[in-house]
Amino acid sequence: MAETVTHDLDVPGGALVYDIAGPLPPADGQRPLFMIGHPMGSSGFAELASRFPDRTVVSYDPRGCDRSHVADADHSPRQNAEDVHQLIGLVGGGPVDVFGSSGGAVTGLALVSLYPDDVAVLVAHEPPILEVLPDAANARAAFRQVTDAYRRGGFGAGMARFIVLTSTEGEFTHQHLDQPAPDPAMFGLPTEDDGGRDNPLMSGVSDPVIEYDLDPDALNAAPTTVVIAAGVESRNQVPGRAAAEVARLLGSEPTMFPSHHGGFNGGDGPYAGKPEEFAAKLREVLAAG
Repeated sequence: MAETVTHDLDVPGGALVYDIAGPLPPADGQRPLFMIGHPMGSSGFAELASRFPDRTVVSYDPRGCDRSHVADADHSPRQNAEDVHQLIGLVGGGPVDVFGSSGGAVTGLALVSLYPDDVAVLVAHEPPILEVLPDAANARAAFRQVTDAYRRGGFGAGMARFIVLTSTEGEFTHQHLDQPAPDPAMFGLPTEDDGGRDNPLMSGVSDPVIEYDLDPDALNAAPTTVVIAAGVESRNQVPGRAAAEVARLLGSEPTMFPSHHGGFNGGDGPYAGKPEEFAAKLREVLAAG
């Protein structure tokens, strides 16, 4: 695998940390491949990036996440898109290819809407935009249960709610919302409150992501090939369902990828994906674009 070099980009209130694996300019005239998440940072793409040794891969930690310490961080998709636009300029400008995961998929959609010439191919994998769902009101209420549980009981309580939220199949109903709070111990999570309330996933900073106002006209007018992707195992769960609705609004169908929402992750745990198959599908989709 190519050597990874870490850089800082100064921004008002702090700095963004980003990683580049591979040469600049890229070998053989290939476009740089950006891998972006939110709130997940660069480290979450290590497994996937390792399977693209022939590409120059750029990843970063969004502001206020992991190594990117920024005071009063703005977590809106628009601000994240502005940050990625700056990073694209630092590696020689666009067009680049982008794989966006979860909140990073929303960042990618915002980037193409704002800077259509920045991106040749965007693969937006399971953008969790709750507003596009037919059951948006109940989905928002379920997400509020996550943040409320986190604020009241800490990491274990909030994450248990989050696991239930993301594993629910089909539309959210009032019966779902009326279920008792799950026991964190059921998922191997801590039952004691450690007092921390700065987890970016559950502390409210993801609200602008799930509430993002998609602009189908701007996306369809862009020269970018926009591919909305979903996991075959998670297609009926909330991010997969949102992906299908986003694709529908763009006049397309979701492209199915192996595994689930985190299907590019390896390991032996209960949430391990199929990284080899996932990377092969991503390579195929990028080549077709």
